[in-house]
Amino acid sequence: MYTENLQSIEIVEVGPRDGLQNEPETIKTSAKLALIEGMLDYGARRLEVASFVHPKLVPQMADAEAVIAGLPDRPDTTYIGLVLNKRGVMRALATRENGQRGIDQVGCVLVASDTFGQKNQGQTISEGIRENRDMIRFAKAEGMRAQITISAAFGCPFEGKVKPETVLKIAEEMAAEDPEEIALADTIGVGTPAQIADLFGKLGELLGDKVPLRAHFHNTRGTGIANAWAAYGAGVRIFDASLGGLGGCPFAPKATGNIATEDLVYMMENSGIYTGIDLQMAIETNRNFAKALGRELPSLVARAA
Repeated sequence: MYTENLQSIEIVEVGPRDGLQNEPETIKTSAKLALIEGMLDYGARRLEVASFVHPKLVPQMADAEAVIAGLPDRPDTTYIGLVLNKRGVMRALATRENGQRGIDQVGCVLVASDTFGQKNQGQTISEGIRENRDMIRFAKAEGMRAQITISAAFGCPFEGKVKPETVLKIAEEMAAEDPEEIALADTIGVGTPAQIADLFGKLGELLGDKVPLRAHFHNTRGTGIANAWAAYGAGVRIFDASLGGLGGCPFAPKATGNIATEDLVYMMENSGIYTGIDLQMAIETNRNFAKALGRELPSLVARAA
């Protein structure tokens, strides 16, 4: 069906981390690993599998090391761990000790809002720039790949609108550290397609081909999939998505899930854009995990199938 001349995108499956971190009931490590196995079966090859945060803040991630220890050692797969500080990077590095595969890449986070940044990880923007600069340098010096997400890039739950100039300045500062990617995250799902196209367009002009861009959208106001299409039009070719549309942020009131992997795949594949994801197998994995959670997942495509 596809040829090398057709466009393609890469999907980063964030369900095991971002998708689960806000779940109120503790999910067993075995269930998380079964979910990841299902994701690998449907074609996910980059997965955000855990975050290295204090378990009192995000109890669902208390078994991060146990999940990572149980991951299949596949050479075609990249496992990502979210880190908020240097201690998190050290924990990620420790997963590779004693001959273990461990984490392949750390995902650093810098919030584009002083108030949200202080609530999320105890940092103002300027403090976050310094911390993330040190984190990326440290990770790379230790042989660990590193990328960064600029969170709340389109709006803050406490301060309201975030100026595009603020986001572009942060991105320019972080690009100087040569991360593998820079992502813009609509953490609370307030962005519109016009805003997404404008900011990603400006960021592309600013960075040129120096650093690949990634998009991370939440569907709080129903604009997530439309925003993904706008980002694609602006040149983005790497997208975060969560199976079933699960997700949310413990520190962002009323924020709902990520865009659903199934919904993104449906839109892209039916627009002639290759994703590498088997949609029917993703829907099957959705239904299997819904049984484990005891409720239907939000993905519209899975519900319609």
